[in-house]
Amino acid sequence: MKGFIGKGLTVLCWAAAAAGLGCLPDRCVDPCYPMRYEYMARQSVNAAMSPQVQNGHVLDQTIWNSYFEPGSDKLTTGGLERLAYIARRRPCPDTLLYLQTAQDVIYDQSVPEKMVEARQTLDGRRIAAVQAYLTAQTAGRPAPFQVVIHDPAEPSLASTPVNSSVGQMYFRFMGGLIMGGQGGMGGGATGGGNQGGAPGAGGTGGANVAAGSGTGTGGAGGR
Repeated sequence: MKGFIGKGLTVLCWAAAAAGLGCLPDRCVDPCYPMRYEYMARQSVNAAMSPQVQNGHVLDQTIWNSYFEPGSDKLTTGGLERLAYIARRRPCPDTLLYLQTAQDVIYDQSVPEKMVEARQTLDGRRIAAVQAYLTAQTAGRPAPFQVVIHDPAEPSLASTPVNSSVGQMYFRFMGGLIMGGQGGMGGGATGGGNQGGAPGAGGTGGANVAAGSGTGTGGAGGR
């Protein structure tokens, strides 16, 4: 029994020494920890997000019916600006564009097949109009733009929350630092010290600041 205990202690000592030196075989430890598992976690997150990213990019590359005058292949001012934006992407534009099939054609219940024919004709004319403008827009730096037809649902958000979000974003978009002890910028001055001085004409009294100085024409406060 004593011999078994002694051999066991010897093995444990050698194992501890090998672990301290980093010499344990790969079957005992993972030499790629934690990078291997971080990579696997990253891949699982990216795999879930990739379809959403691709769907968003397809919608961003879509030429909607609203970019044309109703029932025609004439691009509106907004449509021209959108195509110019797509053509100027950096480092290079994505040459695969998607055209929303024409939903602004007239439907006649008595002859429904005429709507199909009119839609196909209008889609072809709009593709030609888009390619013609992109060719002119990218003159000198040509790119092989391709336009394909698809029929997605138009994405939208309610206007009230969007307006609120944009308003708050601009409200927080400001520079400079908010610092105590800064005097008023009016006709009067602010007082410094623990007790605010008497305000001048149009100025305001300062309080709870270590040292303040006035910038207006009023009197400076006491300490």
